[in-house]
Amino acid sequence: MENKIIVVAGPTAVGKTEYAIELAKKYDGEIVSLDSVQVYKYLDIGSAKPSKVELAEIPHYMIDEVEPNINLNVAQFKEMALKYVYDILSRGKMPILVGGTGFYIRALVYNTEFLYEDEKESAKVQLEIENELKEKGIDYIYNELMQVDPDSTSIIKKENERRVIRALKFYKLHNMPISVHNSIEKSKESPFDFDYYVLYADRDVLYKRINERVDSMIDKGLLVEVKNLIDMGLTLDMNSMNSIGYKELYNFCKSRNVIYNKDDLDENSKEELKNNIEMIKQHTRNYAKRQLTWFRSEKKIKWIKKFF
Repeated sequence: MENKIIVVAGPTAVGKTEYAIELAKKYDGEIVSLDSVQVYKYLDIGSAKPSKVELAEIPHYMIDEVEPNINLNVAQFKEMALKYVYDILSRGKMPILVGGTGFYIRALVYNTEFLYEDEKESAKVQLEIENELKEKGIDYIYNELMQVDPDSTSIIKKENERRVIRALKFYKLHNMPISVHNSIEKSKESPFDFDYYVLYADRDVLYKRINERVDSMIDKGLLVEVKNLIDMGLTLDMNSMNSIGYKELYNFCKSRNVIYNKDDLDENSKEELKNNIEMIKQHTRNYAKRQLTWFRSEKKIKWIKKFF
């Protein structure tokens, strides 16, 4: 079993890091993070990166790998992560893949093939669709996608403009529905012998942990972190800043010259911040629900209920 790996997945705030560290100690393993946000430098608090203590306990990879102004795509992410997996295997240790981004996990576990896209042509088509969106609205774009790829519109909500644009762009670049491509890739067998654990908890318990985690992030200085990233020149059209926890606070922090602590804010600002925090909690809960829906569609998984 030279290609044996372990996957630890599940919704946000369910305790994946702690569980993976336990497995790493048990099986002489090293951890490869498959989190699409933790891979970026400086996005520490909002991405819930492992603590310095946890990072010191077990070697971790794919954390703080990329500058936050780089839009790392899933194909690039997969290739980077695979190198670490094979390096860990070559040293006779157990790769333990950890994350909640199901698409990224699937890409690595099944070594998904991503079709080549010329950068200039891709940017051109992207701009054309975005301009069409501005002129004619999301209903028009969504209907256009429905005509060429109805299977995608059955799983992509109209409100998710980024995914709608991506699916339509894929069709225009490759003359193939992205749903067909994904179906082909999903039918492939994995090159790895893997155990795939998905952690879960009762919904009320998980949602309580999510709400508490968001409050903790604010207390730890998420406002300052977002402000620092803005001052570095990061914008909402970058993948790093378009993630939950950062996008909701972006405009709030950008409109203020200095942010030290939430207690330093005036009453109006505190109310605005309160609303933004509630948005983060709601978006995170919604994301956790989507994560669980994704994992239910995966093959060969083993569900593990967490009790806190």
